[in-house]
Amino acid sequence: MPTEITVPQLGESIVEATVGRWLKHPGDAVAAGDALVELETDKVNLEVQAQAAGTLQEVRKEEGATVGIGEVLGTIAEGLAAPAAAVPAAPAPTTTALAAEAPAAAPGPTSPEVRRAAQEMQVDLRQVAGSGPRGRVTREDVERTAARLSTAPESVMPAAAAPAPQAPPPPRPAATPAAAAAEVFAAPSGREERRRMSRRRITIARRLVEAQHQAAMLTTFNEVDLSAVMALRRERKDAFKEKHGVSLGLMSFFTKATVSALKAYPHLNAEIQGDEIVLKHYYDVGIAVSTDEGLVVPVVRDADRLNFAGIEQAIAELAERARSGALTLEDLRGGTFTITNGGVFGSLLSTPILNAPQVGILGMHGIQERPIAVKGEIVVRPMMYIALSYDHRIVDGSVSVRFLRHVKDLLEDPTQLLLEG
Repeated sequence: MPTEITVPQLGESIVEATVGRWLKHPGDAVAAGDALVELETDKVNLEVQAQAAGTLQEVRKEEGATVGIGEVLGTIAEGLAAPAAAVPAAPAPTTTALAAEAPAAAPGPTSPEVRRAAQEMQVDLRQVAGSGPRGRVTREDVERTAARLSTAPESVMPAAAAPAPQAPPPPRPAATPAAAAAEVFAAPSGREERRRMSRRRITIARRLVEAQHQAAMLTTFNEVDLSAVMALRRERKDAFKEKHGVSLGLMSFFTKATVSALKAYPHLNAEIQGDEIVLKHYYDVGIAVSTDEGLVVPVVRDADRLNFAGIEQAIAELAERARSGALTLEDLRGGTFTITNGGVFGSLLSTPILNAPQVGILGMHGIQERPIAVKGEIVVRPMMYIALSYDHRIVDGSVSVRFLRHVKDLLEDPTQLLLEG
């Protein structure tokens, strides 16, 4: 009796996913534990693995389909049974693919995003040395390998065997009216391109609109003179990295200052549930990280209990896992407040949008040397605009202004952060 391939439990608050890419095709041999298909969710992408050995018999949910927990994605037949569905003809081998036929090591651990990039660049992952944690292959590793292969002389490539005769491809199914119209629309000039939105991008879009519609969101701004922070980093950076193995960045200073401000103004570390305000006496700070799949917000747990090194190490590890597609649902769960840094992309001023159900988000921006007045004299200082977006339903304007001033004061005199521990 065939074994059904079903959508597993996806994690807290996730009830549906999008079928991303089938890694096996009807007729392929399958071993227990093999990755069969990628599922995209609004938080992480994951793989569905085979629970039994056999042959992939049937694919019931094609790429792009929306599926719920427990739905059947396909079936596995025992032994080497013939597939129930026709197998598309394999594409002609490319130079890169032929090179991959040479003996190679098994690929290191990878994410769905990295495998997709490898497929697009026609790179065999067995030829890629992973530079990420535990040998994980990153997108940068794939790009470097693709560049190396593209410049390799033709003479080093193994000679290709004569291709075996292939059966003619199955007749192309009739396109739906909508698909046919899209093809006619897009084909003539190539000036437009249609791409399916990922599950994460769809959810990001929906949640951003909901945040603006469901919260009374306002933003207040201030600016920070970062002279003291920059001087402290210059003085301590070498000893800090030698001792802790991580650089002393800005994020630890901003996280420390934010936690102090949240303790002073607890309504910004809260959420609304019905007619009640839930004040949270723990400080799980989300740090927004940009990835190829969109923005994700992994959470630094109990940030108030971490020292500078602990915060920097936690952020570095989460950012690496985010960019290599290795985040877990636990990494993204919860969060009481968020910090986002548009300055890494060159932004000087912006209005961050709340990460619901949180009621506050701090926006950092680029550091720019600007002339300012200090005790009646014009001096040039490294200045940063900071922004606090907040939910006016439970946070008053005066509280938001004082919160941001609290952050500013601590950053302009970082010895206070050291004294607070």
